[in-house]
Amino acid sequence: MRDNSPYAAPQSTVVSVRGEQAARVLRNTYMLLGMALAFSAACGWYSMSAGVGFINPILTLVVYIGLLIFTNVMRNSAAGILGVFGITGWLGFTTGPLIAAYAAIPGGMELVTLALGSTAVVFVSLSAIALVTRKDFSFMGQFLMVGIIVAFLGGLAAYFFNLPTLALAVSAAFVLLSSMLILWQTSAIIHGGETNYIMATVTLFVAIYNLFMSLLHIFTALSGDD
Repeated sequence: MRDNSPYAAPQSTVVSVRGEQAARVLRNTYMLLGMALAFSAACGWYSMSAGVGFINPILTLVVYIGLLIFTNVMRNSAAGILGVFGITGWLGFTTGPLIAAYAAIPGGMELVTLALGSTAVVFVSLSAIALVTRKDFSFMGQFLMVGIIVAFLGGLAAYFFNLPTLALAVSAAFVLLSSMLILWQTSAIIHGGETNYIMATVTLFVAIYNLFMSLLHIFTALSGDD
């Protein structure tokens, strides 16, 4: 129903306000994401240089979930930003030994660089598609939720039952799901579906992290060194 009240805000004004809010959320998200990526890389470098050994994946997952819950609860306060750095720092720290193991194999450093470069290209390309086309990718939400749950359960099965082929299939699935998640989250920010830059940052960081680790696993397997 159209509001003809003299106190109703003009439609153009509403659209302008929403556009400014979306731009602010996007700007804050990218700024926080950049800092989070740098902090995660620093934590990963520290764990590598300090010779930290392999960290149990279950422990990694439990701490990650705990930090994720904390960040979600505190998402509207400054403590939420600390949660972001807690998540990204923890994932960087626990991934350091894995990166060191990959780098130790013949040609491993080149594979790490290739995975890192490919991740950057995918993220920039998909973000540009969402920003330039301004297409609404909200329709992917339910598929992403179901797909991530299925892929996660598949990853657990591959780990506990030592199934390399399933693990490779899960990595391929996460490459697709992470790419779609980048499109979905960026679109949500643009169209006002996501107004909290803290949670947007976490979503994009996790997508980038999973994309990088999945590509690294696939490239290593294709090289015959996995």
